Amino acid sequence: MKSIFKNLSLLLIICLSFDITNHARAQEGDQILDGIGETALIARYTFKGNIRDWSRNNFHLNFQGSSIKYEEDEKFGEVLALSGVTNDYFTIPSDAIADMESMSISTWIYPRSKQSGQTLLEFGKNPKNKLAVNPLGVKDEGIFHASLQSEEKQTEVKASGLPINKWSHITIVINIPAKSYAIYINNKLAGESKDLSIELGQIFDQDDNEKNVLNIGKSFDPILPNLNALLHDFRFYRIALSENQVNSIFQNSTKGASQEGTRIAKKTDELPTFPSSHPQLYNEYLIEVPDIEVETSIGNLPRLPNMIEGKYQGQLNGPKVKVIWPADKDNQAVLQASTYTITGKVPGTSFAPKAKIIVKESKNITPPVKKLASFALDQVTLQTDKNGSDTKFIENRDKFVTTLAETDPDSFLYMFRNAFGQTQPTNAKPLGVWDSQETKLRGHATGHYLTAIAQAYAGSGYDKELQAVFFKKMDYMVNTLYDLAQLSGNKHPDHPTFESDPTAIPYGPGKSGFDSDLSEEGIRTDYWNWGKGYISAYPPDQFIMLEQGASYGGQQHQVWAPYYTLHKILAGLIDIYEATGNKKALDIAIGMSDWVYARLSQLPNETLVNMWSTYIAGEYGGMNESMARLYRLTANENYMTTAKLFDNVRMFFGDEQHSHGLAKNVDTFRSLHANQHIPQIVGSIEMYRASSEPEYFQIADNFWYKAVNEYMYSIGGVAGARNPANAECFIAEPSTLFENGFSSGGQNETCATYNMLKLTNELFLFDQRAELMDYYERGLYNHILASVAKDNPGNTYHVPLRPASIKHFGNPRMTGFTCCNGTAIESSTKLQNAIYFKSIDNKELYVNLFVASTLDWAEQNFSIQQSTSFPKEDQTLLTVKGNGKLDIKIRVPSWATKGFKVSINGKLQKLETKPGTYLTISRKWKTGDTIKLEMPFQFHLDPVMDQQNIASLFYGPILLAAQEPEARTDWRKLTLDVSDISHTIKSNGNPLEFIIDGVLFKPFYESYERHSVYLDFNLK
Repeated sequence: MKSIFKNLSLLLIICLSFDITNHARAQEGDQILDGIGETALIARYTFKGNIRDWSRNNFHLNFQGSSIKYEEDEKFGEVLALSGVTNDYFTIPSDAIADMESMSISTWIYPRSKQSGQTLLEFGKNPKNKLAVNPLGVKDEGIFHASLQSEEKQTEVKASGLPINKWSHITIVINIPAKSYAIYINNKLAGESKDLSIELGQIFDQDDNEKNVLNIGKSFDPILPNLNALLHDFRFYRIALSENQVNSIFQNSTKGASQEGTRIAKKTDELPTFPSSHPQLYNEYLIEVPDIEVETSIGNLPRLPNMIEGKYQGQLNGPKVKVIWPADKDNQAVLQASTYTITGKVPGTSFAPKAKIIVKESKNITPPVKKLASFALDQVTLQTDKNGSDTKFIENRDKFVTTLAETDPDSFLYMFRNAFGQTQPTNAKPLGVWDSQETKLRGHATGHYLTAIAQAYAGSGYDKELQAVFFKKMDYMVNTLYDLAQLSGNKHPDHPTFESDPTAIPYGPGKSGFDSDLSEEGIRTDYWNWGKGYISAYPPDQFIMLEQGASYGGQQHQVWAPYYTLHKILAGLIDIYEATGNKKALDIAIGMSDWVYARLSQLPNETLVNMWSTYIAGEYGGMNESMARLYRLTANENYMTTAKLFDNVRMFFGDEQHSHGLAKNVDTFRSLHANQHIPQIVGSIEMYRASSEPEYFQIADNFWYKAVNEYMYSIGGVAGARNPANAECFIAEPSTLFENGFSSGGQNETCATYNMLKLTNELFLFDQRAELMDYYERGLYNHILASVAKDNPGNTYHVPLRPASIKHFGNPRMTGFTCCNGTAIESSTKLQNAIYFKSIDNKELYVNLFVASTLDWAEQNFSIQQSTSFPKEDQTLLTVKGNGKLDIKIRVPSWATKGFKVSINGKLQKLETKPGTYLTISRKWKTGDTIKLEMPFQFHLDPVMDQQNIASLFYGPILLAAQEPEARTDWRKLTLDVSDISHTIKSNGNPLEFIIDGVLFKPFYESYERHSVYLDFNLK
């Protein structure tokens, strides 16, 4: 989400998608700069007449003097000039150091004085805890000096000082896991320390970013002189750049501006590799993998089982065998009735099982019908565990609900008022990060906020005063947005002309075209020309520019993701309407949806196809979902038509003839941006609900199966690629996490898992496969619950899963939101959402999750109290209040391989309890009846699909992370007993905490320091 910079050479490396001719086509956009994914870039300052940050984060510099000076340079054109005087320096906003383990800084510098002590930069919380870079030495001239110091330790790196009156490119790389601190000068390693023992957390205040100072051109020490130099292209990264990346930055910036981008990102760092003969856990003892036979219908690729029963040596009862099958990019093999064979592979072995594919004529298959319904949030209340302690669910809920109750709605309305040129209320403060003045995504957090306060209102019946607070916030938000929406496209008393037609919006006053300038000086506020019903936190230009082919980036001719932001707003308004019946909320949504219909319905199909295939600019969140919901609420056919206008044709159907794509089980999402596309799939299942058109169900169902079985990490997340080099993309090929995954910038966007759980929830209403709720449990416990800070509602964006990683939490005060901060306030205000479901006819109750809670099922005059300390214990007790016949269906988790006992009123029942299914208890219930469920936990390993010895350890449903004493670059090695891995695992006396070979393991959701989710296991 950066711009294409003028007069700079860029290496644009693009995520791939696939068209019907099986030729790779690059997603548009510049998400990768010099082979480095955009999520790694914290800030970039080109100094072309301004001190703007041209990354997507908008960390614009703050100048501390009276006048910023630029000079025209023969090599780089316009550059920044620092004079060395006292007040001639800059500061980077302190929030820039959040979410960072390692760090790299790159810049071109032209020193104009040889005076020692000049400071290029000093970052830290105080003079005793800081990072300092002095390119001409501190005391001695001619020595480049870089240091990292805490109150206890200091690491220094020295190199030859920079020449005067000459450009030099320098890069500082602080690699915490590798314990390395390096200086590169003009692409050459000039100095390095390999015994770095200071963590960045020691030099920065991790709890309060505002206490940190990030100076460019000035030291904390007033005695040292300020920098007297020219600067060009200053970059700040949250990762340790590799030598290849340093080389790319240097080479590309010296070759001119005509560099052509390559289509596929080269991997810039390599994880440890293993020989093909390396033991692969249970595969070392495998002696047979059978061939299989699968049927499919013409046009549809077969759904191949990813796990097959294998045969092991002796009496060893090993797990099912992971088979990696070839992944077709089209459906040419199944276009006619036939039989063919494909060969799979079992990682680390020579086994090559075959699958015989039988392609048959299509049969009339009845599409699934919606059998279940969710309970309203106010019908399910979270309870303390059976010992009276708060569960993790209550802890996380209360962190978010308490902070949400303290938020100021005017902060979330600030940019809406700004866009409409309205006066701000006294003391109103804008949000930061992606909702700041010039950020093209501003307003997105407001949409999340609307949903969150609606959910918080619905779920806070346990505290009527708190509930009243949220009702008041909703009312204020809706009234303000309603008043603003009424201004759009209506006559203004001071302007004789206005434009009510959404398709005839003129240029902004004094402008010769549409632009995305949101600065105080440049933003258009002529809302009377925006068409009736328009509402957003920015003018309509971005929507129009997208139609005209604008790409994603930071310049004024580029856009971010206008429909993504709009989806959040519409979804929030609809959520408020459904929670409270607020008619104004629905009216706002209807007005803006009419605006969208008017514009999109006039566009050629080709334009729509290209828009929704455009990287990030065409990201529309779940607009198809909101339009289908609105259709269900209003029965207005225009909204169903609009929902279909958001069809991502290339991914959904392959082409406009619907010849392949996900609807035909073709993987069309490899390499694509994960959270750009998962919400579209959520929209697809909602469209099926509204239209009953089977293709939309197939799209959602096929996607879910592929994502979970071929792209999933152990925590339940499904993205994070080294290839393509973007932490937010799916890997380049399915089932290749080790080869192409484990991005150094982290992986598993938390909002992507939020959307995967949402998709799972919706699919289960149509198809009650236990594997759906098995996945829901995995993602909920091991990512969503694990994404929240220990003592506040700060939460994760990307979750690093490399050796000895550490989570980074942002937005603890809800003052500056990324996408994941936005979905976090939604996730944690609906944690009770999927514990129970009911059948449409109110005759069946599904118990999906084992969470201390109370269900109030008013329609049936039943209540169910679930008393448990799960997962700190492996049992739960359901107590019935009510009388009558009812089928209770209980999930038998796939991990419950040591048995699953059911007792009714204390008597053990003889029931079939197969792991990965639902059991049914059908009887007439009476008040006081109890159901006790016992499900002994067992340890099991969850290997990486293409490198089986790299695996995560689970105890029942809970992912256990090794607690690491320090950073490391290699996978921790552990050996377990092949006959029973629990033999070498000892409890340390605390629930869910264990010791293996002296290493403490505890739940990932309780891991706040360094930890390893994946380890290198060996079985003996």
